[in-house]
Amino acid sequence: MRTHARVVVIGGGVVGVSTVYHLFNMSYTVGQLHKYSVDLYKRLPAETGQDVSFHVTGNLRLATCAARMDEYQKYCGTANTIGVPYQIITAKEVRELWPLVNLGDGAGTAKVVGALYHPDDGHIAPADLTMALRKGARAGGAEIYEHTEVTAAERTASGEWRLTTNQGEITAEHVVCATGNYARQSGRLFGIDIPAIPVEHQYIVYDESPELKSYRAKGGRELAVLREPDQSYYLREERMGWILGPYEAGAPARFADGVPDWFGRSLFEADLDRLVPHVEAAARRVPALEHCGIKDIVNGPISYTPDGSPLIGPAWSVANVWINEGHSFGITAAGGSGWQLAEWIVEGEPGIDMLAVDPRRYGAYASKRYVVQKNEETYRSVFTIHFPDEERPDARPAKTSPVYDKLDRLGAVWGQRYGWERANWFAPPGIARQDEWSFRRSNYFAHVGNECRLMRERVGVIDLTPFTKHEVTGPGAEAWLEALVANKVPTKTGRIALCHALTRRGGIRSEFTITKLADEHFYVVSAGAAERYDSDYLRRGLPRDASVTLRNITSSRGCFVVAGPRSREVLAKLTDVPLDNAGFPWLTGRIAEVGLAPEVYALRVNFVGALGWELHFPIEYAHHLFDAVFAAGKEFGIGMVGMRAMESLRMEKSYRMWGTDLTRDYTPFEAGLDRFVRMNKGSFIGREALERQLAGGVPHRFATLEVHGVKDADPLGNEPLFDREGTIVGRATSGYYGHVLQKSLAIGYLKSEHAAPGTELGIEILGERKRATVLIDSPYDPDNQSLRA
Repeated sequence: MRTHARVVVIGGGVVGVSTVYHLFNMSYTVGQLHKYSVDLYKRLPAETGQDVSFHVTGNLRLATCAARMDEYQKYCGTANTIGVPYQIITAKEVRELWPLVNLGDGAGTAKVVGALYHPDDGHIAPADLTMALRKGARAGGAEIYEHTEVTAAERTASGEWRLTTNQGEITAEHVVCATGNYARQSGRLFGIDIPAIPVEHQYIVYDESPELKSYRAKGGRELAVLREPDQSYYLREERMGWILGPYEAGAPARFADGVPDWFGRSLFEADLDRLVPHVEAAARRVPALEHCGIKDIVNGPISYTPDGSPLIGPAWSVANVWINEGHSFGITAAGGSGWQLAEWIVEGEPGIDMLAVDPRRYGAYASKRYVVQKNEETYRSVFTIHFPDEERPDARPAKTSPVYDKLDRLGAVWGQRYGWERANWFAPPGIARQDEWSFRRSNYFAHVGNECRLMRERVGVIDLTPFTKHEVTGPGAEAWLEALVANKVPTKTGRIALCHALTRRGGIRSEFTITKLADEHFYVVSAGAAERYDSDYLRRGLPRDASVTLRNITSSRGCFVVAGPRSREVLAKLTDVPLDNAGFPWLTGRIAEVGLAPEVYALRVNFVGALGWELHFPIEYAHHLFDAVFAAGKEFGIGMVGMRAMESLRMEKSYRMWGTDLTRDYTPFEAGLDRFVRMNKGSFIGREALERQLAGGVPHRFATLEVHGVKDADPLGNEPLFDREGTIVGRATSGYYGHVLQKSLAIGYLKSEHAAPGTELGIEILGERKRATVLIDSPYDPDNQSLRA
């Protein structure tokens, strides 16, 4: 075994060898992970001479209710924006594709009302695919050592990693963990707790099917992989028989502390009782199963993460360690994950937005017991309808604001983000405190509207304690921040600036609100879901001369937004700081005493577009400050406002949401954030890429659109946008109903020539083409008179 390498990949499964293959094969294409994987698997046999047994049979998902068809229509809209072929088909077309299916024409079986069909999908032999990738990687110069276990890892003085194995030592600049069920052990080697734990997964292998043999003997093509999500199973052909894969409730997580030595390649004992409801449902849908004996029940571990998506990207808190773990659908994403991770390692950043799979989307709250509960929940929910407003209940509540109980008594209907409980909306007395999840306007629609009008007409409070909060201090703080972001960092005490950290390609990586509180003292606020993502980024970039100190104070400061036309009158009762425009202008901050709370960072800025303040306070004063604000606001009709109302209000102001509207896929010029970029201020990350874009022309422009003819289904994001000829010219990144404007709104990106206000376009919402008109930016209060009042 060699003693030195640029990159060592730990793990020889399909995900690991895909990473090695792409590190030695740089023919990258543009696309998304799954689409790329399918394209890769089609070309691998010709490239490597190794058959991968890829059967392009198609993928057929049945629907037996209207809500499921809404879900499929939403999928199709998203697929259209990235060029993945999907079709919505009728029950009659299902029968033509799958002659052996029972459409539910008789009693006892739910009636099929339609289906989602993906013609280019299919199934593949994992062992053959792994061998092909291994062969391709070796042809590119990779070395693969089998039966070589890594037992220890140590950081050298030069910053490399010395790995101890049962075959000797090897030193590497970069290490990739792609160890599947062993992710917990491999993470511990580097001092990190990877939130990937296996769950038992069973599938049933049936004997030969007389009906299937007869169908194929008559010239029938291999049947598409059949999924009946409403009964939580998939079914596909296997050697003239069937493989049935249920996703049942009660499947336990295993090996939370790591895979024991005795397990090896063993399997678990089968538990047919858990599978019976799915076996019976499948037999009703495909009666041919009733005539087949069961050959085998396979029960093995399959790695999961709390949200079901893999972990692909850099590890946090340690340098040059990369994660490619948690692939519950390993084959589906293996090609794409290896492609993007390899590009990330070699080029310093991925070619597409990888935020949804970035390992840093989780924080320390993803403890062992949390991951066990969420993984079991995610497994049993694989085939449930995934509504855009769904909130899964397991392992909750965990992280809560100090005033959680107060908000609960006020009728909060809770959601969760980054482990934090957040009030999505507030149910008035006598109204059921629960969501009726839907792709359409639901039971909370009118109540969210009332909260929006409360904020616009009187005064409302939002608990935004989950904000990520850092303090940056020291003699080098200003210069360091200046080189990190595209905007000018505040130089005067009390000034606030909205700043964006960019990628080297000019895309938007992070968004920060930076306030200069004092000399050499900056307060940096970003999205609550970005805590580990941003904290890790800031920490990695600190200068080595100790001139800058970075402190994550997220959990030591709470935040209440107090906003609306009466907010100044409310706060005037609680502080001696002058709140008029002369004493406290928009986009400034002061350290103030508010009520009995000292050292409150009062910032005149908010995400709803109203006169108001964010109050960032020592968290031990949360109860007092909440009660004081409500007592002061009683005469003005003060009330609570939830996250869904904030979504409506920010849409009316065309405010871009980090991670949704602001991503590394688009530059600040494309996002319409030109005023937050200072090209003449000196060097900053991404500046050269912005210069190239300005010279070549900005290809996309951010736009706000009004959608016409909407009755009960507003845009939600990822809808394709069409010109008059029906050509896709952009995509919506967010959508919601603007309750104050009384308009259905979408925001997103268009080819520049289609982005002028007044342009007529089309948008596809749940399969229906609607007319849309480009509006001016910030259609509510475009001159910011409310903010500046």
